[in-house]
Amino acid sequence: MKAGPKGQIDAIALDFTGWPRDRAKRREKFIREYLVVPKGFGAGKPVRLRDFQRDIIRRSFASGVRTSLVSIPRANGKTALAAMLAVAELFVGDPSAEVLVVASDQRQANITLRMAKRMIELNPELADRAHIYADRITVPENDSILLPLPAEPGALHGHDPSLLIIDELHVVTESVWEAVTSMTGKRPQSLTLAISTPANSTESVMWRLVAYGRGNRDDRAFVLTEYSAPDDCQTTDRDAWRVANPALSCRDPFLAEDGLEAARRTLREPVFRQLRLGQWVGQVDRWLPWGLWESRQDAGRIVHPGEKVWLAFDGSASGDSTALIGCTTDGHLFVVGLWERAEDDPRWRVPREEVDDAVTAAFTTYDVAELAADPWGWRSELESWSRRWRRKVIEWNTGAAARMAPATDRMYQALVDGTVTHDGDQRLADHFGNAVAKSTPMGDLIYKDKRGSARKIDAAIASIIAFDRRAFHLAKQRGGGGRTMRPGARVAASW
Repeated sequence: MKAGPKGQIDAIALDFTGWPRDRAKRREKFIREYLVVPKGFGAGKPVRLRDFQRDIIRRSFASGVRTSLVSIPRANGKTALAAMLAVAELFVGDPSAEVLVVASDQRQANITLRMAKRMIELNPELADRAHIYADRITVPENDSILLPLPAEPGALHGHDPSLLIIDELHVVTESVWEAVTSMTGKRPQSLTLAISTPANSTESVMWRLVAYGRGNRDDRAFVLTEYSAPDDCQTTDRDAWRVANPALSCRDPFLAEDGLEAARRTLREPVFRQLRLGQWVGQVDRWLPWGLWESRQDAGRIVHPGEKVWLAFDGSASGDSTALIGCTTDGHLFVVGLWERAEDDPRWRVPREEVDDAVTAAFTTYDVAELAADPWGWRSELESWSRRWRRKVIEWNTGAAARMAPATDRMYQALVDGTVTHDGDQRLADHFGNAVAKSTPMGDLIYKDKRGSARKIDAAIASIIAFDRRAFHLAKQRGGGGRTMRPGARVAASW
């Protein structure tokens, strides 16, 4: 491709004699002396790095670091910092520096490229020494290049980057990360710098790397820098906002507090926590608001032998889990049995005899008012249970929206009102945390986040059924005859 409008570059090379050899200090000095803010807060003025930005640079470019992951909420200058470091690498990095900017797609990658272009254009000394093309920047004096690339495995092979910037790691797939890591480390010194908000699910490359960084502090080649609010904070806690957002709490802040408040009012709570508080919420589209399930724990509530309970059963053969959940008269949910396939055992099958023993033990231990069970895959067992405990076993088809939607709404309202508690079983918490809501004309229904997902919800479904049947019978005892239930909530078939 023909060079940019300036034609042949004849400006003498910039002189960096006497500059620090330390990689971080060298880049800080270049940014301070050569770069101008291209837009937004402080536009047209020399860049003045804030303390948190210097900390990121010093941690990332420390001796021996090959991978640096920065987890930080939106609007804290991620792209601007990436562009600054990209330009610095072109001029004061290794000879023949190769800077790659990888993003979710070509358009997103070009955002960093455009910002880097503008930074160069705003300083005549840099502009005179760089060729600026539509798809790249080159500096002939030291044979360096900046290329934006989409997060596609095929586009990432055949490169030898000295600096690889990954913009928003949370959208990067496992195959892309494998392609990225396969091309790094060819140089004596190189860095993969990933800057991102947390992913919307813990089933992600980013979460795996965050977990690794938290647990492997002795790995000098990998550094994790996290900015996030305390897990138990309220979304209205402005001190927590400052903890999560260094651009709000730093000297000469460039993030507006009223802008965060506007976002809080318009974003769903889990999304606000993820994007603006830097928190890992497990599943952004989760059915329950952040912390609601956890707030209803009552681990001290003991379900005594002989106590009246309602049981619900949601079973599978192999892939999904199988759950047996109980609910007491006062609305306390507890796990009677939960059988889940181990991730590394594809041949696992639900131990049917063990499940049958658990059902028998529950009927023996408690005063079981009713067992409501989804018949799919377990019809023979249900027929056997029905013969053993006549008039106490009913069929509940979880695929019937007319039944499940009102029951799901009832559970949600009970959690909000505080009229339901649970035993604090972590497996049960995980199943509720995995549940994703879908609105229907009859009310919300809950699903797994995707078909075939390992994130199971069967215990949550069984809990909804147990709580609903308990509510139905209590209403009937009060003389309502079940009419207080929403239309379609009562099961159609029973033995």
